[in-house]
Amino acid sequence: MTTSLRPLILATILAVVVALWTWTAPADPALAPRPGEAAVEVHLLNNGFHTDLAVPRAALEARAGPLADATRSLPPGNWVLIGWGDAKFYVDQSPMESRLADGVRTFFLPGNASVVMLDPAQRDPRIAFAEGSRKTLRLSPAGFAAMADHIEASLDLTDGRARVATARAGDDARFFASHEQFWIGRLCNHWTAGVLNAGGVAVRPLRAVTAGEVMAAVERSELDTQGSRD
Repeated sequence: MTTSLRPLILATILAVVVALWTWTAPADPALAPRPGEAAVEVHLLNNGFHTDLAVPRAALEARAGPLADATRSLPPGNWVLIGWGDAKFYVDQSPMESRLADGVRTFFLPGNASVVMLDPAQRDPRIAFAEGSRKTLRLSPAGFAAMADHIEASLDLTDGRARVATARAGDDARFFASHEQFWIGRLCNHWTAGVLNAGGVAVRPLRAVTAGEVMAAVERSELDTQGSRD
């Protein structure tokens, strides 16, 4: 490599990195709520490093298919908290400091199994979760259907139905096997961002490594919606 080519190569690499970092997966305008159309309200929840969705149970059960069937199998609760993560680390509730080595494994070991969590909740998310840790999103019926389809597509449906991979003792949450693999290039927040994008929210996929970026995607969506009404 000649010395004169090095600046060009470095500039090209930097341009690619910047392009990927700022790249936005656009929202499908066909999924935007229409004036006067009934909307489905879902909530994005942020615990500081991980995001879940709180979805009306009735809306999930009104559908047909494996996701609806899995929802009907849950204990009572008007809402369902939905998330995705590593099949072991996500389920484990032992102190974080005792799981650091396993955390390294989830990031860098290829082929990690993953699960989709469905956790029934009785309390309204607007009451159960502080405003700073929650963002509300109103989806059109088509947007909600697309979001639910995306979640269902993550399930391992080898036998034609969702399969419980593991559960926590004394906990109503169920962890259904997913066919996707968890690693540093595909984290829980990437998954949630993909679900939101399927429902009609523009997201920045690469930057969605953090929970804050996923929350920001909903904030931008709220501003876009308000702007379209002006």
